[in-house]
Amino acid sequence: MGLVDLHVHSTASDGKFTPEEIVAKAARLGLRVMALTDHDSIEGIVPALRAARAFPDFRLIPGVEISTDMPEGQAHVLGYFIDFHGDDLKSALEMFRNSRERRAKGMVDKLHDLGIDIEWERVQEIAGDGSVGRPHIAQALLEKEYISSFNEAFNKYIGQDGPAYVERDKMTPVEAVELIKLGRGLPVLAHPFTINGPETMLPALKEAGLVGLEAYYKDYTPDQIDALLKLAEKYGLIVTGGTDYHGIDDRNEVMLGGVDVPMESMDKLTALADKDMLKLVES
Repeated sequence: MGLVDLHVHSTASDGKFTPEEIVAKAARLGLRVMALTDHDSIEGIVPALRAARAFPDFRLIPGVEISTDMPEGQAHVLGYFIDFHGDDLKSALEMFRNSRERRAKGMVDKLHDLGIDIEWERVQEIAGDGSVGRPHIAQALLEKEYISSFNEAFNKYIGQDGPAYVERDKMTPVEAVELIKLGRGLPVLAHPFTINGPETMLPALKEAGLVGLEAYYKDYTPDQIDALLKLAEKYGLIVTGGTDYHGIDDRNEVMLGGVDVPMESMDKLTALADKDMLKLVES
């Protein structure tokens, strides 16, 4: 059981647990630090921070995970210590939230064309107050027994090459890094091996302001982690990690805190965030 998890989702995007519930769950499992990193959403941060006050030995990092597309695969950029009150970040993420809803509705329509009858209203109910995403569609498919496992929805229907897949409004990885910097956050490349040849994009991302690389990730082998540690050293990036926990399918999902992320990663991020804040105060 790790003490640090820097990649966690709530119902503010496509997780199962509310921000308050995920904070309580993390604290009771013994985590010392957790970052809430909902997809293209910062709506869960304030309630999560309020909930964290009940656990004096627990620290919540305000974060976000911004989705991007590129020819080599899907790249996601995590942002830590973001200014979740800032209007620039809020307005950009609101645009993305609307895009995610249009995209999800398009996937439901395509599933109907395939003879798969799930109701858009049910998908919205599953999402609740959060941003509608593909996991909510997968849950609706599972409820009606069109699939036998959560992952089957992505592999068979709504994954990038699936017959019901719909493209989203696009932001490049560099633009995502720049947006996080605009929100005074620290950008980190999430799960780099969702991209074919991640090193090719690192110089441009580093120039845009990337500070870290997620090497300790739920699905990564020791060899993959080692390769990412070497990349991080080569480009002067902080190494981070997390479970990417959603809580939707605990039978096949790595549990919250189930990745051993060194506390040193958190210390380096905190030191950099403090340094940036000092620069802001002195400017």
